[in-house]
Amino acid sequence: MPRHNPALHRNEKRPMTPGRRRLLIAGVIVLIAAFGWGLWVILEPAFRHTIVITTGADNGIYRGFADRYAPILKRDGIKLDIRSSSGSSENYQRLNDPDSEYEVGFIQSGTTSPKESDHLQTIAAVSYEPIWVFYRGDSTITRLAQLRGKRVSVGVPGSGLLNVAQVLLGYSGITRDNTKLLEMDAVKSYQALENGQLDAAFFIGRPDAPMQTTLLNSDLKLMSFVQADALIQKFPSLSKVIFPRAATSIVNDLPQADVTLLAATALLVAKDTLHPALVYLLLDAAKTVHGGEDYFTPLGVFPNLNTADFPVSEESERYFKTGRPFLQRYLPFWLASFIERRLLILLPFMALLLGLLQALPRMAEARIKKRLVVWYREIKALEDEIWKTSHPTPDQVAQWQDEIEHIDANANQIRMPQRYFQDVYALKQAIAVVRNRISRVADQATTGAA
Repeated sequence: MPRHNPALHRNEKRPMTPGRRRLLIAGVIVLIAAFGWGLWVILEPAFRHTIVITTGADNGIYRGFADRYAPILKRDGIKLDIRSSSGSSENYQRLNDPDSEYEVGFIQSGTTSPKESDHLQTIAAVSYEPIWVFYRGDSTITRLAQLRGKRVSVGVPGSGLLNVAQVLLGYSGITRDNTKLLEMDAVKSYQALENGQLDAAFFIGRPDAPMQTTLLNSDLKLMSFVQADALIQKFPSLSKVIFPRAATSIVNDLPQADVTLLAATALLVAKDTLHPALVYLLLDAAKTVHGGEDYFTPLGVFPNLNTADFPVSEESERYFKTGRPFLQRYLPFWLASFIERRLLILLPFMALLLGLLQALPRMAEARIKKRLVVWYREIKALEDEIWKTSHPTPDQVAQWQDEIEHIDANANQIRMPQRYFQDVYALKQAIAVVRNRISRVADQATTGAA
């Protein structure tokens, strides 16, 4: 138990109970933990050096995108940890798992039916993914219904192509009951077409991808979707694109007519817990990689936010309206993002801080003067007792004299800044007044006893 000043027995506070002490310690721990958490939220991106991205097959279009993102992100000290997958559906499943290490991935539009509870957000739509149907035979196929009863490859499990192909075939009345639908990857599908083991196959990818280049320069026929407009009405996640005549070879005039294709859109999707500063870095990388012109879009069409599959991140909306935030051009990306996103909090906080700074001198002064106030209260309590006691006994007078001397002794030990010396001497004057009062009472008591 701590020792207490005996000269303050009239106004002495009760010692802190064990329960109050434990409560105070718990409160301090909570405040420290809250401060530590807030500090980590601010500084966490500064210690982040890796983004885990889920792509697709090792030689696929998504892997190609990620390989081009990696050196761009590296300039800002971020390593892109690229993880292969079977395709868009598996990417969605990985990102949809809140406990998974995957933070970003490519998802093909129309692959899934996302829900608000997924906690996923679109960073940007980055590219068209044309859907190609190559076939063999003498007849010309322009409608998917013409594939009824044939052997058709529709992609592999986990791929976005498999889902899209099945939906499109379903609109044309083609099911596994009336047509042999096989789940094969692109290489095996091409080989099976060449060997006559397949009649048609669905493929997806850019025209300049190795597999598409091989297919376009082969003797296989490419289907033109004459019902593209109607299919898009039923499947809004797809778009209609034109592969122009002679796009494969001007010399050989391949293809010999414009080909209408359907195209999914590659979406760069992230968990909504991804730090905003990293979103801006990914947007910069996407703009560099996808901002050029290609077979289907002029310069600057991609990346964009023309998608309704997932909610669009707030950072993306700001990026496409005003570009990269001003502060991010001159400050470390994590610090700039923190300042911008917390501005509404920072402004009142700064006002509060300014008020606190103005109040600190007054608080310090009050704390210093409190050392004197406690003694003034003790003197006042002692004086009140003297006035209330009409006929004090010698023992009472002796006690009062002892108390005032204790108070005077403690007043001499008070350590105060020099500018408060006048307050100390004012206290001594008050002590002298009460001492004189006690002396008069003692003289009266002695006279009365005589």
